[in-house]
Amino acid sequence: MDVTLTAELASRFARLALGHVTREYPNKLDHVMNGPDDVRGPRELHPIFYGSFDWHSCVHGWWLMMRLLRRFPRMPEAVEIRALAGSHLTDANVAAEVAYLAQPLRATFERPYGWAWLLMLQGELARHDSADGRHWAAALRPLADAFVQRYREFLPKATYPVRTGTHFNTAFALALGMDYAAAVGDAGFGETLGAKAREWYGGDRDCQAWEPGGDEFLSPALMEAECMRRALPADAFAAWFDAFLPRIHQREPATLFRPATVSDRTDGKIAHLDGLNLSRAWCWRSLAAAWPPGDPRRAVAAESADVHLAVSLPHVAGDYMGEHWLATFALLALEA
Repeated sequence: MDVTLTAELASRFARLALGHVTREYPNKLDHVMNGPDDVRGPRELHPIFYGSFDWHSCVHGWWLMMRLLRRFPRMPEAVEIRALAGSHLTDANVAAEVAYLAQPLRATFERPYGWAWLLMLQGELARHDSADGRHWAAALRPLADAFVQRYREFLPKATYPVRTGTHFNTAFALALGMDYAAAVGDAGFGETLGAKAREWYGGDRDCQAWEPGGDEFLSPALMEAECMRRALPADAFAAWFDAFLPRIHQREPATLFRPATVSDRTDGKIAHLDGLNLSRAWCWRSLAAAWPPGDPRRAVAAESADVHLAVSLPHVAGDYMGEHWLATFALLALEA
């Protein structure tokens, strides 16, 4: 199968995102109501990120569109994406999203998965060199700043990492946060995240990889490795990885090389397993590039990435339970 990002595939992914980022219902809110006035619909609560079934999926649907717009500025969907960004990424709409966060009992809203994706979106906008891109980045900046502050307040009191392969995974949140810090040139924030990664994961050895769980879309083992690849210098990461997953060249732990079986793609939780296959492909490809040519792990990782892609790339569309988010992880894998 073709495992590269082509213009045709980029257009397909963009069309999928355009079909759901403004689709308000069905919708699964992460919403603490402080009183009867908080009984409102998604679009009133979140004037930008009201679509895609849930807030975080809408955010990374926007990331996907902005990423593809920068890479393929002449794709057929570009005009529609630009128009949508112009109408949604406004100062007033961002102010409303920021105001939502400021209400009581919302400190844990979308922690940490949605936080990470909002920063990824801001980091992507920072890479745009067009006048529109700069305008959108400036408009969204207050919301990104609010989430940076939430990271800074949360990490010192977060004694333990969360190692599950779902939205609560802290390695994923640190990794995407470090990508954002690199994109916007915030070395201090990047070091804050890297230091926490080293504190949480630096002593981990001989990972047993008890995965997949029945609704996981991230590999706890491989996501931790990807986090530490960002948090450590190359030589230190090589030594850490040798101790963390010492038998990769023997394809052990075997579960990391065996794609997850997705028995029902209409079940929103079981459909997460397609995401697991795609995110493993992303991690495997990224890790492969970290090893020098001739290292046997490089070929093993690249082959495993292709195997995982082959299983789930054909299923990024077909049922809304996967269609509203899977293309994002497919793009991560194809670009790795």
